Amino acid sequence: MRSLIYSFFTLLFFSAALSGAEKLDKIVIAGPFASVSHPILHMIETNALKDVANKVEFRVWKNPDELRAMTIKGDVDFLAVPTNTAAILNNKGVDIKLINVSVWGILGMVSRDSALKSLKDFKGKKIAIPFRSDMPDIVLNQLLRKEGLDPKKDFDFVYVASPVDAMQMLIMRRVDHALLAEPAISMALRKTKSFPISIVAPDLYRSVDLQDEWAKAFKTNGDIPQAGMAVMGHVKDENVIKRFQEEYAKSLLWYKANPKEAAKLVVKTLSMLNQEGVSDSIEHVRLKNVQAKDAKKELEFFFNVLKEEDPKSIGDKLPKDSFYYGL
Repeated sequence: MRSLIYSFFTLLFFSAALSGAEKLDKIVIAGPFASVSHPILHMIETNALKDVANKVEFRVWKNPDELRAMTIKGDVDFLAVPTNTAAILNNKGVDIKLINVSVWGILGMVSRDSALKSLKDFKGKKIAIPFRSDMPDIVLNQLLRKEGLDPKKDFDFVYVASPVDAMQMLIMRRVDHALLAEPAISMALRKTKSFPISIVAPDLYRSVDLQDEWAKAFKTNGDIPQAGMAVMGHVKDENVIKRFQEEYAKSLLWYKANPKEAAKLVVKTLSMLNQEGVSDSIEHVRLKNVQAKDAKKELEFFFNVLKEEDPKSIGDKLPKDSFYYGL
């Protein structure tokens, strides 16, 4: 009996030791201020990955150059990233795999003119656009071409460094129209209705939803696989990746169901955002968690559309099957 008890406690000791050895000291997740990153903040707040890591750290990247620098440095484990940027990195030899697609619609036109209801209505207008030759710009250009319009001749595009810059141009009346992504759209609408900015700029309006235009142009339901989570190749523990997937999916559901609480949580870390704007934005973003391997068909269709406009936008070629985690 004593031998049996001794064996039992010995087994418990070695099991605990093994478990401790497999637990990571820290997981580092990088992402933009956009909606794709917001569930991560809930994961950290609730200590959702405590069974696989002692600490989880979130780092903000502000533009694609910062993101690329992080991947080259190699000190991040998971990335919230536009899907085409993940494809570019993969095609350039960065050991990165796409885990999921969680953002399927985030782009829209904002205008000071409530009469503009279609992309054709913007012909001849001056429009602020963030990230020249990046995904939002390319999506807009392709949709304009589908309408028989010439992006270079029929519009006056003003390219800026970020969605926040485009939003500020709207608010300060330097432009009357902009292509924005949530939550920048909702933030702009909120800010122009608040004192004292409302004195400077009249109300702005949600205009054309680019996802609706995509549905009409390409005969789809309008879902565009725009952003998701990726894992760096040095993360070898399949259980860590599995647990990350599980908890991100849970936090995404919480984020969608609790907009006010989610917004309050988000601005604690991303102080450049506006709480009411983030809360407003959640109902306007197409959010659903789909594993990358199950979204391969939609991703390849999307990548081919981007490639037609600018091959560099996906790294010149479709990524191989190994890009999709689980294939």
